[in-house]
Amino acid sequence: MAAPPPIPPVLVLNTGRCGSTMISDILNRHPRILSLSEFFSFNGLAAFNRRRRSGQYIWRLCSQQQARTRLMLQGDFEELLYPFNAPNAGFTRENIPPIMCATLPHLTPEPEALYHELAPHAQQWPTSPPADQYRRLFAWLCQRLNRDVWVERSGGSLLSAAILLRRFPEARIIHIYRDGRDVARSMSRHYLFHTIVATLRALRPVNLLSLLPYDRLWELLMVRLIPLISKYALSRQLPYHRLQTADFAAFWNVMIQHAHRLFRRLPPQSLLNVKFEEVQSDPDPQIKRIIRFISPALEDRAWLQDACAVPRPTASRFQQLPPQEQTRIAEACRPALTRLGYPS
Repeated sequence: MAAPPPIPPVLVLNTGRCGSTMISDILNRHPRILSLSEFFSFNGLAAFNRRRRSGQYIWRLCSQQQARTRLMLQGDFEELLYPFNAPNAGFTRENIPPIMCATLPHLTPEPEALYHELAPHAQQWPTSPPADQYRRLFAWLCQRLNRDVWVERSGGSLLSAAILLRRFPEARIIHIYRDGRDVARSMSRHYLFHTIVATLRALRPVNLLSLLPYDRLWELLMVRLIPLISKYALSRQLPYHRLQTADFAAFWNVMIQHAHRLFRRLPPQSLLNVKFEEVQSDPDPQIKRIIRFISPALEDRAWLQDACAVPRPTASRFQQLPPQEQTRIAEACRPALTRLGYPS
């Protein structure tokens, strides 16, 4: 009997602060899914600034900190999963490899053993297009951990969506989204998004976000200039004190509008839109939608019961803000709220 066709990989794209970590946790409980958490967040996209890369280069990106990784390690980043305080911890914040920050600890309770096992294999891979090198990496992890499909989820990945869609055209997309007013409130309390929005404000005359509709220019920015911008953010005193929650709402609005433009190009069967609030309020049907979208062959009653325990209802913190501030935030993200069907 012929083997079943491989399950296409999945990218979970999102603005950040919208429940994407919850999706990673849900999928990570499935015995046949390789849930890759924050791989591109910590490793960055520098590999894509050349058409071909050696295995040694790819492993260097996974194993040696760059400015982007150091920037993410500055704050209290809740997705950082490596147990620095464990008695046998082999890494510190100063030398932890990017792939050890979240990706491998998310997959196994023994991430260091997996890291050292993976290293010699990755370094021997022949020079190939960067996306093929990452496919090899993810396939190796799938085989090693006995998984059938990989799903990558990085916070704020809509900023990288044009690049990832072009480099992984076979991937199907899960778009997880949340009311932008609550996203803005959450971003305003999160170190990394504080740094991103403060940097954009400091560089406002350049108006980097105006390049989002131009895919190739944005790719050039993401793979070549983001490392420089990360160094800028590390070395400068950014105008954090000038930021208002409405600035984060405007940032969210731009990303959602950008996503809508990109997703119109996808065939309907390649895109699943998932509303955060619906997963929280009624997880069973929403998680069923997610697993059936990835592959009906992965439906698992025991896993579903376990997965439904992950979402936890949360109150809207936006509603706790003063009325005048609520108005400013709502105005800043109204176009995207309307597009997503939220009452505004």
